[in-house]
Amino acid sequence: MASELVASEREPMQLNAPPRRPRILLAASGSVASIKFGNLCHSFSEWAEVRAVATRASLHFIDRASLPKDAVLYTDDDEWSSWNKIGDSVLHIELRRWADIMVIAPLSANTLGKIAGGLCDNLLTCIVRAWDYTKPLFVAPAMNTYMWNNPFTERHLMSIDELGISLIPPVSKRLACGDYGNGAMAEPSLIYSTVRLFVESRNQQGGVIVQQIAS
Repeated sequence: MASELVASEREPMQLNAPPRRPRILLAASGSVASIKFGNLCHSFSEWAEVRAVATRASLHFIDRASLPKDAVLYTDDDEWSSWNKIGDSVLHIELRRWADIMVIAPLSANTLGKIAGGLCDNLLTCIVRAWDYTKPLFVAPAMNTYMWNNPFTERHLMSIDELGISLIPPVSKRLACGDYGNGAMAEPSLIYSTVRLFVESRNQQGGVIVQQIAS
């Protein structure tokens, strides 16, 4: 899998070639909102090339059959199985190189804390720790209302904001646990439209997000 990423990352470029589709790296962490991850991937795959990353906990909620057929799903097991010796490609580095944009949805309270603290103990957090912050990174948190209102959450959000990570705020609704309040992940359609509008606005302003490739 990593070798395929290396090949796509290093494909030849031509001047005056049409712009390629955006490369979106979608990631899910351990929240019940991961049941919507397939829907999120489908939303983006109609517009962009999609690669997906899932933590071990998120796999409890993700129906792999719901993912687009052309969207490769990477897990922690792939991080280790793709490397055997010095000189082999490193999956979290290759995914970072491949992606134009990363979107973590849902972002659990646990993964938020890890990112804010600089921890990198799985594939997702290793990508974030190695991320090139000249490229956009969006997060859509999902957690219980009391977790969202916890003072640690505010501190962690401030820390990731300083990194340049963009927040797609949660919404208020009846949560999976039965409580009513703020903390539900934004709908996949809103996450998709937020990212797409950002890309189109940046392109209109002359910013470069998507490079040209050979046709």
